[in-house]
This record gives sequence, C-alpha cells and structure tokens, in this order.
Amino acid sequence: MNLNTGNSFWALLVLIADIYAVLNVLQSSADNLKKAVWTALIIVLPFLGVILWYFLGPRSGRA
Repeated sequence: MNLNTGNSFWALLVLIADIYAVLNVLQSSADNLKKAVWTALIIVLPFLGVILWYFLGPRSGRA
C-alpha cells in the first residue's frame, strides 16, 4: 500500500463518519440551535468533531 492510498482510506473513513454524525444530529430531537452548532462543529473539525459528537452529542436516536 502506498502512502497516498493509506491517506485516502483514512480520509474516506472520516468522511463516512462525518456524514453519519451529521445525519444523526439532524434526526435528533435536539433544538435547532444545538443541531446547527453540532453540524458546524462536525463540518469544521471533521475528525475531532465526530469524536466530540460521539461522546457529548445528543443521545436521542442512539442506543
């Protein structure tokens, strides 16, 4: 595996996690301001935003 392929793989995983997180935020029962803040955080800080969302984000819709 060359270096660019490895980076592309991780970038794809982060993109998939970002999309999943944003969809879950938008489907949550949180108020619109919280949804907007979480969505912006996930988009601006893709890797860190997903991690923060997973541990601190809205819990509705997740078991």
